[in-house]
Amino acid sequence: MAVHKADLGNFVEDFVVGDVYQHPIGRTISEADATWFTLLTNNTNQNHFNAHYSQQNPITQGRIIVNSGFTVAVILGMSVIDMSQHAVANLGWTDIALTAPVYIGDTLYAESLVVDIRASSSRPDFGILTMRTRGLNQDGVEVVSWVRSVMIPTRASGIGQNYFPDAITGPLK
Repeated sequence: MAVHKADLGNFVEDFVVGDVYQHPIGRTISEADATWFTLLTNNTNQNHFNAHYSQQNPITQGRIIVNSGFTVAVILGMSVIDMSQHAVANLGWTDIALTAPVYIGDTLYAESLVVDIRASSSRPDFGILTMRTRGLNQDGVEVVSWVRSVMIPTRASGIGQNYFPDAITGPLK
């Protein structure tokens, strides 16, 4: 019997400049997603929740447009599994571009390009990873992109490893 330890994400030494990660989970955006996010963030722009109102918008043509903050959050979340699962700090975002609208019913995907990796000058056992991430809809249209830098541990740091508790009753049988 093999035990497959709780292990997810990458460490500094796993990344190679130029590698592209196509993040494994896509997400279809529902009306409930868009409404809840709009309510949680107090965004009162009716194009995000009022189909009748949005008929006046020449961009949306009567469709409910997804709050761009939600689009950014979903694409960021999709990238975490590969790019920042063990990150201890987000260091910066630049060049955020909203390149196409996202509507209720669109399915989003994300991919990231490793742009730079360097050792942290202030913390041994850590590195700084810079990536370009973009979100695509189901038709392959880029809807958002940015450059992000995060502080990532090395395996030698011990962070993100061996955190699963031992059961008091012993191994699972």
